[in-house]
Parts: sequence; C-alpha cells; structure tokens
Amino acid sequence: MRGTVRRACAAGLVIGVLVTGLTACSGDDRAPRAGETDRAVRKTCADGTFAWSRVTERDRLTGVSDPERLGTGGGRLHHSMRRVYTPRPSVRADGPAPSAAEILFSLGKKTGEIDSDARTLAEAGGDTWSFTDVRLPAPELDEERTAPGAAGEYVQYAGVREVAADFRYTCPDGRTVSGHARNWTVDLGGLMDCEEKTDSALAREAARYSCEEGSADTPGPSGA
Repeated sequence: MRGTVRRACAAGLVIGVLVTGLTACSGDDRAPRAGETDRAVRKTCADGTFAWSRVTERDRLTGVSDPERLGTGGGRLHHSMRRVYTPRPSVRADGPAPSAAEILFSLGKKTGEIDSDARTLAEAGGDTWSFTDVRLPAPELDEERTAPGAAGEYVQYAGVREVAADFRYTCPDGRTVSGHARNWTVDLGGLMDCEEKTDSALAREAARYSCEEGSADTPGPSGA
C-alpha cells in the first residue's frame, strides 16, 4: 500500500469523557425509600477485589476525509476530516460500586496500560494516569495537511484503540457488583489510496466511508 500510518499516543494515554449516569459509585447515608433495600443504598466496601473477563481490544475509526485525487508527483491534501465516532470512557455497574476512576485503574492494570504496584488508585500515593481521568475530551482530529509524493486518490483517517471488559467486584463480606468498563488507549491516524488495497482494517473502514464503490477496498455488489 502507498501511504503512511501514525501512532500518536503512547500506551496508557487515554482521553475521553465519562458517560454520565452510568456508574453507581457509593450510595449515600439517607434512609431507604419505599421499595428500596438497605443493600441498594449502602456504600460499597473499599477493600474488595476485581475479577475481569471478556477483555477485548479493537481499533475504531474516529474521523475520515473525502477522497482527493492528486496527479503525477503528488502534492498537498486540503480536505478536512469529519468525525464519525467519538470515543468516551464508559463505566456501568448494576449496584453500588467503586468510583469510575478506581474501576478504570483496575482495568488499566489488567490490560497493561497502567504499571503500578498499588492495589488501588487510592493507594497509589498521589500518582495519576490519564487512563483513569474521566473528564478529558476525546482526541481532536489531526488537521495537519499531508503531502503524498505520488499520484493517487487519497483519504486521510483517524482512529483510536479501545479496550473493554466485564468486571465483578467482590467485598470481603461476600457482597458483589458486576459491570462493564471501556476506554481508549492509542490515538491512531493514517493515509490510504483508494486505488490500492491495504492490509489495515482501519484503512479499509475509511475506504468504505469515502472511496467510490468498486475501488480496491470497496468491491461492488458482485464482490469483485
């Protein structure tokens, strides 16, 4: 394939925003309302343990430009990327659970995005990781204008690598809560030529958005 791919962020650097209303963090000390149980409003324990399952990693396309044809010798591209997906940290739980930051800290340790001997974020001695920061915005689409050096029909694209998993949090007294967490770890970007096949799944997805049907990575109805 003619083109380039960049990997802009080191592993562990995650930017995003919390999906509000998805995480039950601690409960409160008010009396139970009618129909509620003590367990529904009780604070979760701080010394429980996480068990993670169904850990997945997936590259997601976040932005893509319209195709731009360049003649012999190439030249500078001018089309901006449009956003097709906004990555956000997401933490869901089916009952009282640790904070979203604590859950993401545990997920980060599970997936290798966080290297720490601390058992919990609270015990990390003031150390911070962007993977646990639920308030940062999604990555901006790179507006740098690329200048391919050969003729072709080019598309610029951007993406992120997401990690996700299910968790079960168990307190010493046997109380448990289950949930799901997701965050992104790497800011990706690249350039592809609609006239050439690529071995990149992210570039093929960009081709399906922008290249004409029948181009190298967007076969026509016959599948040719």
